[in-house]
Amino acid sequence: MYAFTFERPANLAAAGAAAAGGGKPLAGGQTLLASMKLRLANPEKLIDLGGIAELSGIRKEGNAIVIGAMTRHADVANSAEVKAAIPALAALAGQIGDRQVRAMGTLGGSVANNDPAACYPSAVLGLGATVHTTKRKIAADDFFQGMFTTALEDGELITAISFPIPKRAAYIKFKQTASRFALIGVFVAQTDAGVRVAVTGGGNGVFRHAGLEAALKADFSVKAAAGVKVSEEGLSSDLHASAAYRANLIGVMTQRAVAAALG
Repeated sequence: MYAFTFERPANLAAAGAAAAGGGKPLAGGQTLLASMKLRLANPEKLIDLGGIAELSGIRKEGNAIVIGAMTRHADVANSAEVKAAIPALAALAGQIGDRQVRAMGTLGGSVANNDPAACYPSAVLGLGATVHTTKRKIAADDFFQGMFTTALEDGELITAISFPIPKRAAYIKFKQTASRFALIGVFVAQTDAGVRVAVTGGGNGVFRHAGLEAALKADFSVKAAAGVKVSEEGLSSDLHASAAYRANLIGVMTQRAVAAALG
């Protein structure tokens, strides 16, 4: 690693000031610290958010579950409140990485990093969640902007994410064996407003699939999902899978997600 300074602010105001001054926020560290060890990242100052109590916690507000940005994956996976309101979200959190990653990784860190194969972005986009920051509230459809890119501005920190409670939802992931990231992951949610289908692992970032959404809005069934031909255009092709294979996986994972949502 390169030399850097380290700060651990006790409150959100201090963290925001440090971030505005050019510091790099440190959440769970599951991505940033590894990048620093490989010398792929060289922040001059780290701001550890772990000491800010107001950034952690899970609560129900109206028809939504609000989760603090520093809430660990394991806490989401084991939360009775999340399991009761959005079991698909708890199940997703329980599939992230391994036990050590789930014990250290955070919701806000994952969403802010926006890895193109991460699980949480599919839940945020699939549920039409709202990202709360130190400056504003950002709708999921406006937040994700491509590989490792979001709508966050310099010095802007995620404080919490509000997940609307759907009628039914499910997340199904086909794992890349070595990393446990999603080779393809599909989050399907049926709400009063319609159906949302979010795909992760397919390309430069999480995205919604309009064709699958339209078919499932008309008929929320496995048969309807199976009737949609998923194009390989724009999908990634690498040593793990071709674009055609990923396209097929999107269709299969969507069918399995619908089946799981229907129980």
